[in-house]
Amino acid sequence: MFKYLMSSLVAVTTTQLTMVLIAVASIFSVFIIIAIIKMYRLKKENKKLMETNAFKDVDESYKDFTGGHLYGDN
Repeated sequence: MFKYLMSSLVAVTTTQLTMVLIAVASIFSVFIIIAIIKMYRLKKENKKLMETNAFKDVDESYKDFTGGHLYGDN
């Protein structure tokens, strides 16, 4: 009796399993597509920001700070 009860609870048809796997794959595909779109948008925005003058001023005023005692330059 117990074996029959457990086997009927665990029994899943291949059609049900296929439908669940297709649904999960579809959801993850949507997430991957959204992530790719966001990546390209951020890349485009980063390129636009790097072309502005704000970062050019930083490069000119950069001072090397690795000459301190913490970096082994005693």
